[in-house]
Amino acid sequence: MGFDNYTTRVNSKLNEYLSAQSSLSEAMRYSVLCGGKRFRPILTYCVANTFNTSLDLADSSACAVELIHAYSLIHDDLPAMDDDDIRHNQPSCHVRFGEAQAILAGDGLQALAFEVLVSDKNIAAEIKINLLENLTHASFEMAEGQAIDLSIVAKDVDINLLENMHKKKTGSLLSCAVNLGAIVSGSCNNNDADLLDSFSKDIGLAYQIQDDVLDVETPGSVLGKKQNSDMDKNKPTYPSLLGLEESKLAYKKLYERANDKLGSLSVDASELMQLSIKLQSRGF
Repeated sequence: MGFDNYTTRVNSKLNEYLSAQSSLSEAMRYSVLCGGKRFRPILTYCVANTFNTSLDLADSSACAVELIHAYSLIHDDLPAMDDDDIRHNQPSCHVRFGEAQAILAGDGLQALAFEVLVSDKNIAAEIKINLLENLTHASFEMAEGQAIDLSIVAKDVDINLLENMHKKKTGSLLSCAVNLGAIVSGSCNNNDADLLDSFSKDIGLAYQIQDDVLDVETPGSVLGKKQNSDMDKNKPTYPSLLGLEESKLAYKKLYERANDKLGSLSVDASELMQLSIKLQSRGF
């Protein structure tokens, strides 16, 4: 179908889900519809499409995982957390609407994510339960990863702790996006599910190491947020522990390993492989 078409599709669906008017709607719409790579919903659509699944069955999952991601960014940007004033080249939600509204907008998006899944009439109840189990687990892991991230600022840590934090904070939701696409397909066997889960863990860690590198090398105007923000906050990162070149080698090897696993699937995974290659060459 094409990655741009997936992006257009999920943006349209998100706009529909966020159409209800409330005192929070402006802040919620601002934070979700202002931009973003939409990598997580694209992953969900790609996996569903790999198993020849109607995308109508994947829409709610794709939107739910992006709504959770958007809520996490609002809260991450708050002064009590990462204290970032810019997101997607525009003021962060708390800068634009105030801290209280930003907190509530994040809360609202989190709740909406689960409502979107529960209210999908195209999906059987037992499938919904599986989807909800995956999304709730990933959401908690993501929050736990952020807690670790905040606890190690200005501290000496080893690479194992940093890797564990990244797997939770970034990798858990990426893995969830893959798992949701496999679940809604209804035709993903256990071996393929295990391979996809392993694939998702590799690209999840690769994606975050790559982010650490881009934070050092890419101008803020391209990143959509302040350059060197991790360094300025004295956060441990892969480049600070391994060096820039070793970090580049680390994420490239993870992407290659992830693609090798796709080659063992029982179905044609060329679209997923193209997405992985596209991610490896991203500049923001």
